[in-house]
Amino acid sequence: MEDPIVPPGDVPVEKPQVAEKQVSVNSSETVKKVTKTAKPGAAVSSKVSAPAPTSSTRKKVDQKSGSDSNSSVNKSTVTGSSRSSNSVPVVRRNSTGGLLEKSTVASAAKQNNVAAVAGKKTTETARRSLPELRRSSLPPGVPKPLNRTSISEARKSTPASPLEGSLKKSTGSDVTKQATVSRSSVKKSPPVSSSLSSSRRVTSISLDSGGSSSIRKTASKLSSSTRSPTVSSGLRSTSLSTSLDRSSSFSGRKKVGTPDSRDSKFIVLPQVEIKASDDVRLDLRGHRVRSLTASGLNLSSNLEFVYLRDNLLSTLEGVEVLSRVKVLDLSFNDFKGPGFEPLENCKSLQQLYLAGNQITSLASLPRLPNLEFLSVAQNKLKSLSMASQPRLQVLAASKNKISTLKGFPNLPVLEHLRVEENPILKMPHLEAASILLVGPTLKKFNDRDLSREEVALAKRYPAHTSLCIRAGWEFCRPDHAADSTFRFLVEQWKDHLPPDCLVKEASVDQAFEEDTCCCHFNIVQESTLSVHPQLILEYQWFIGDRSLSNFTPIPDATKEVYWPKHEDINKILKVECTPVLGEVEYAPIFAISSPVKRGSGIPKVVNLDVQGELVEGNIIKGHAVVAWCGGTPGKGVASWLRRKWNSSPVVIAGAEDEEYLLTVDDIDSSLVFMYTPVTEEGAKGERQYKYTDHVKAAPPSVSNVQIIGETVEENTIKGVGNYFGGREGPSKFEWLRENLDTGDFALLSTGTSEYTLTKEDVGRRLAFVYVPINFEGQEGESVSVVSLVVKQAPPKVTNVKIIGEFRENNKVTVTGTVTGGTEGSSRVQWFKTSSSLLDGEKGLEALSTSKIAKAFRIPLGAVGFYIVAKFTPMTPDGESGEPAYVISDRTVETLPPSLNFLSITGDYAEDGILTASYGYVGGHEGKSTCNWYLHEVETDLGNLIPEVSGLLQYRITKDAIGKFISFQCTPVRDDGTVGEPRTCFGQERVRPGSPRLLSLQIVGNAIEGTTLSVDKKYWGGQEGDSIFRWFRTSSDGAQTEIWGASTASYMLSVDDIGFFVSVSCEPVRSDWARGPIVLSEQSGPVIPGPPRCNSLEFVGSMIEGQQLSFTASYSGGERGSCFHEWFRVKSNGVKENLSTDEFLDLTIDDVGRCIELVYTPVRKDGMKGNPKSILSDVITPADPVGLELVIPDCCEGTEIVPQKSYFGGQEGVGEYIWYRTKSKLDGTALVEISNACDDVVLCSKTLTYTPSLEHVGAYLALYWLPTRSDGQCGKPLVATCDSPVAPAPPVVSNVRVVELSLGNYSGEGEYFGGYEGASLFSWYRETTDGTIILINGATSRTYEVTDEDYNCRLLFGYTPVRSDSVVGKLKLSEPTDIVLPELPKVEVLALTGKATEGDVLTAVEVIPKSETQQHVWNKYKKDVKYQWFCLSGVEDNKTFEPLPTHRSCSYKLRLEDIGKCLRCECIVTDVFGRSSEPVYAETDPILPGIPKIDKLEIEGRGFHTNLYAVRGSYSGGKEGKSRIQWLRSMVGSPDLISIPGEVGRMYEANVDDVGYRLVAVYTPVREDGVEGLPVSASTDPIAVEPDVLKEVKQKLDLGSVKFETLCDKDRSPKKVPAVSSLERRVLEVNRKRLKAVKPGSKTSFPTTDIRGTYAPPFHVELFRNDQHRLKIVVDSENEVDLMVQTRHLRDVVVLVIRGFAQRFNSTSLNSLLKIDT
Repeated sequence: MEDPIVPPGDVPVEKPQVAEKQVSVNSSETVKKVTKTAKPGAAVSSKVSAPAPTSSTRKKVDQKSGSDSNSSVNKSTVTGSSRSSNSVPVVRRNSTGGLLEKSTVASAAKQNNVAAVAGKKTTETARRSLPELRRSSLPPGVPKPLNRTSISEARKSTPASPLEGSLKKSTGSDVTKQATVSRSSVKKSPPVSSSLSSSRRVTSISLDSGGSSSIRKTASKLSSSTRSPTVSSGLRSTSLSTSLDRSSSFSGRKKVGTPDSRDSKFIVLPQVEIKASDDVRLDLRGHRVRSLTASGLNLSSNLEFVYLRDNLLSTLEGVEVLSRVKVLDLSFNDFKGPGFEPLENCKSLQQLYLAGNQITSLASLPRLPNLEFLSVAQNKLKSLSMASQPRLQVLAASKNKISTLKGFPNLPVLEHLRVEENPILKMPHLEAASILLVGPTLKKFNDRDLSREEVALAKRYPAHTSLCIRAGWEFCRPDHAADSTFRFLVEQWKDHLPPDCLVKEASVDQAFEEDTCCCHFNIVQESTLSVHPQLILEYQWFIGDRSLSNFTPIPDATKEVYWPKHEDINKILKVECTPVLGEVEYAPIFAISSPVKRGSGIPKVVNLDVQGELVEGNIIKGHAVVAWCGGTPGKGVASWLRRKWNSSPVVIAGAEDEEYLLTVDDIDSSLVFMYTPVTEEGAKGERQYKYTDHVKAAPPSVSNVQIIGETVEENTIKGVGNYFGGREGPSKFEWLRENLDTGDFALLSTGTSEYTLTKEDVGRRLAFVYVPINFEGQEGESVSVVSLVVKQAPPKVTNVKIIGEFRENNKVTVTGTVTGGTEGSSRVQWFKTSSSLLDGEKGLEALSTSKIAKAFRIPLGAVGFYIVAKFTPMTPDGESGEPAYVISDRTVETLPPSLNFLSITGDYAEDGILTASYGYVGGHEGKSTCNWYLHEVETDLGNLIPEVSGLLQYRITKDAIGKFISFQCTPVRDDGTVGEPRTCFGQERVRPGSPRLLSLQIVGNAIEGTTLSVDKKYWGGQEGDSIFRWFRTSSDGAQTEIWGASTASYMLSVDDIGFFVSVSCEPVRSDWARGPIVLSEQSGPVIPGPPRCNSLEFVGSMIEGQQLSFTASYSGGERGSCFHEWFRVKSNGVKENLSTDEFLDLTIDDVGRCIELVYTPVRKDGMKGNPKSILSDVITPADPVGLELVIPDCCEGTEIVPQKSYFGGQEGVGEYIWYRTKSKLDGTALVEISNACDDVVLCSKTLTYTPSLEHVGAYLALYWLPTRSDGQCGKPLVATCDSPVAPAPPVVSNVRVVELSLGNYSGEGEYFGGYEGASLFSWYRETTDGTIILINGATSRTYEVTDEDYNCRLLFGYTPVRSDSVVGKLKLSEPTDIVLPELPKVEVLALTGKATEGDVLTAVEVIPKSETQQHVWNKYKKDVKYQWFCLSGVEDNKTFEPLPTHRSCSYKLRLEDIGKCLRCECIVTDVFGRSSEPVYAETDPILPGIPKIDKLEIEGRGFHTNLYAVRGSYSGGKEGKSRIQWLRSMVGSPDLISIPGEVGRMYEANVDDVGYRLVAVYTPVREDGVEGLPVSASTDPIAVEPDVLKEVKQKLDLGSVKFETLCDKDRSPKKVPAVSSLERRVLEVNRKRLKAVKPGSKTSFPTTDIRGTYAPPFHVELFRNDQHRLKIVVDSENEVDLMVQTRHLRDVVVLVIRGFAQRFNSTSLNSLLKIDT
């Protein structure tokens, strides 16, 4: 697989790494050649590529044997391509900037990709001494890093020579400390190792970023099915590595396991899929190629892997042919650039290597959509400016002249960036700048993981920093980046702005999901620093990712505010602001936001407004702009409140929609729109209010004016209408009558809305006029309506009566006296009703239409009802009067039920139909009863025919023949009254019908031997002995009677075969009357019968091993190919098909079961008969016999399973006896082994046996007595092994490490395999990255921990050695737990601070004074974690619940903590990730704090007509009845003036507050009555509402003003002013004085109520409960109460008076308000 791996460093290394120390071997020692074998299913494949002059070649190298004359080393054989004979070794240079790198065995271990070194397995024939074994397996001079995977392999592989347990390197797909090794996942496979000699050779590869191998032999690649024990996907990649130079000898040695080698990381290149065919690969490295268009260079579009490094290319002309190339290596040529345009056709290119050239610029490098790896190291680049590469993951640009990041390309998925040895490295925080430019995908910078400090530093820069860096901004620290980047952008924008304009601000707020995000752009005139009056700013919002390159415009987002959506989370917002001056549109400027954050889910109201005119009758609408902040938009809670003058707002019942219709109750009141946003999830936002101005009354008007009442002489009519426009005052009403001559209307009456019609009004129309007037006396537009022509009074009828008897079918008559003119054709209509009381026509049901006749016959339907007559009087000219109703005094009665006739009609013969009919009288018929009877004679009672009861028809059946028939009916009324029954007899007896057959047919199959029967239907009285005759008809139609066949059935005989059969029948009645003969249809032709098996029997014995057969007899035509089947019948009845042979051999499977034979007869024509089966007795077993007994070769510790063969039923538990003998027994001695000499020892009585150490060298014999399952025994068999028991190879198990004490360990294991000799012991240290290192000098069973062992694991190595010096496999123990020092502890945890709400508790830990703990805290302590808990639960089940958001050492006590106990938990963690036992500190119950109020403020606009509210943040327990007092304060004066009665949270200002500051004093009070310190807040001085102020200024400028007012004549305090008690007053005001004058009339002169100057004690008083009144006080004897129509007018009057008093008379405002400070 072509998976190049870039080593991290660029430092040239001459010496390759060596995995193991060279092992010297005596020259006398020989090494056998062992051919490499592969197990089935464990195939080993390899793919090796080698350069050639023209193309790649593949050769299979045969295995060679022999030893090298120089080193006596058997060369390792590698299956793969051999190097070409003309290839020249070339020193390869690294494409990332270095020369020859460290030769390592590494690969990018993708899924199911495994690379391993395949060699030959060698074995020793001569045993070596123990010191040699120690030196060869564990060299003392070199620490050996071991990988846990290879150690696991060493533990689990089969015993072999110690030299075969070489530790191999495995590479994982991910190099992380979190990678773990599962030993159970490594399965056994044939060992794959290299041959060993005095100079050990290991083949390995080292791949650079150029994709070429520094050694021409590539490692064999094992398929995923091989599951090599040395390589497992997911293992660490920092274990042993081996290397081999080209001369097959080591040029030097380098120790491994050093910190540098352990910490080294690899850049894993993107994987490129490589095909094995040569037509997609071209390798011409080092061939001095000068041009890609040369004739000898066969470039084609099929090539995918092209290697042209180390040539003389200077131009890319011709590379456009490679349209499918994936890997292109052009390193170390003569390219200078630009000139990369030909690469634009290489759309499939994934890896491009341009290292080691003279390239100065990448500006012409095109956009390559699939490029993932780019190496431009060792060039002369000054910047990395190039086109965007959308899939580039690795960019190697080391050893250039890069000095700036200007023009850095957009690389959205870049993971690795290398710029070592460039001048730009002098720039501070280059890594942070790279993080900003690349984005969150960057993982490594200069081959190192990103620094946490640099990542944190990058987050402190503004969002637009990367754009500024690409534009050339000089990178600086984040503290100055915001100002620096803004000045940089302003400098770029200044030439594109309107003349004399300067950007002062360009920013965007932090964006939250579904919340308002505002942009702020401020462009001012440079000369005046003010906004240009004609400058217009246009906006457009964009959305993009963190790369700041792919911004797309957001539709319709063209305002200063944008609401980020849910899908915008973690994305970047950009807003462009385009200045427009006149018709000129300038270049836009921009601002970029931080990533959009997720909303809080709590909605909030951004703007609240009330739309609509505040006039009675209008509909106003509250409109809320809500930021949902990530919640699902729901329906908010809206409500309306009404606030009347000097009172608190009151909720309006039913006003819970956003729209509200203003009513008369809202006049002179202000409304409050209250809105609470609520999401679908139920989250509620903060409630918001919006106050309106006062609602005005509509002008008086009236609608829907009409006249109520019938316009008939002497009736009273009334005029009505719907008034609208405030409270209605003394509206005017007028009645007018029409003049028939002129058509005009003359006034009749005024002042009332009712009028009684007179005789003079008949024939004329009347008019009603409605003049609306409101409470203030304002008159609206009049509305009139004209009535219909007044009619003369209609005729009337009186004294209406009903004469007659109220019974069914009787005639009654209505009479009455008609008045109102001459009676004409009066009409009468009759009704019935169930009620005795009349209520008009309600409940009446018509019995007739309206008629002139006054007589009426009572129908049946009126029975039980009252009779009602409607009498409508009429004049001769057709005019009708008011109808009169009269009702009967009782209900209509009915007659008793009875029948007036009864009869029977029909034919009195069998099957005839008789019909009965009758007539019913006597009310409504109910369920009358009807019955039919049969009579033998006319005088008997008869027998009821139940099946026709209740029916009026009867079909005569056979049972009625010869009998009389009668019908009886009993009348029944619907109320249950039963009348007298009546009976009607038939005229004659019932006659029988003529005999006849309705149907005749033959039943049965026309088959020989079958009985046919007759199926017939007889009719005509009682059947007698009918006559049957059977006939046989030939195929030519000749019919003959069958003699003797005269019954209703007939059996077909052989004579009938081929003929048709029919039957005739002559019906005969019981009285010998005969009917017509009927002949049936023919049946046939008759066919022969089916074949049959008459008998079936077994032949043979029912014993296991015997053979069964059978005998069968056949009948049913000529015999054909009959067949049979053998079945085995189990005890549960299940059948098993055995065979279809003539004979059946009985086996053991048949024992205890039955055999069934099924025989099927078949006629010659192929017809099958019914199968016949027989079942045998139960099969019995044969006598038990042992056929064979063999004992295989025996080895110590290996279980022996003898090979035996048994016959004779189901084998039972036989008798087995194992014997041990010193010599091998034969013949009679073997048979009579139980009676042999003393050296025969009984060992066991089981079937299998495992020999132990004492059996080694002896022979084993087995005695077997075969036994059947039922206990019957056969003859015994005895067998012995061919060779004595061999000893087992030395192995060790259960190798483990036991901790003796802190820091002291002991290694233990269980030896097996002969007698143990001088076994070898070793200790290993496993680091955190998985590297296992031998600990020098640790060769005993015990080990004491040193400082180097901390944070590592210890392993104990046990190499078993048998007493005869046979060495077993090295076995390693499981790693111990990580060796760590003593855990830091906390002795005591104390809390500082008071347990009072609002105070801060701080946890302080006390460290133990022991020297060990002091040392641990100083050296190994990493962090101290805190967690606060709150006590919750009931008295018996109190628990501490954690507070998730409180994890610091400090905790500020809150309101909800009052009365609860708090607990702080402290846990100490050390640098090794351990945590100490938690230590707790608890508080007493938290006490409430002193009540106080924070952030007190007064909300409201500063006019005298507005509503003000006080708001603050309370703390100090649960708030009780806190006190609020509103006061006034004169500007510049410290005095405060109390406002009586104003103690609520809201206050509505009035004209008395003008010029003062409003002050609210808030005294917090806890619920238990404890008071806190009062806090005050004040407003700005209250100003006059602009409209009022304008009007007041105009009147003050005039100097003299008159006002129209009203004065209440009745001064009673309990009386509500009415229109009738109010009188006009004219208030005259000028600069010097004022007076109130009562206007004169025709009968009186004007009079003055008060007159005076503005000198004290003059003042004006207001009434807080009435916005229309004011009181002017000149002195204690002169005062007047006045009333105006509106509050607005009152405020104008008061302010004008006070204005004259202050402006011209220097009267203080306090004096005018009568306030004592």
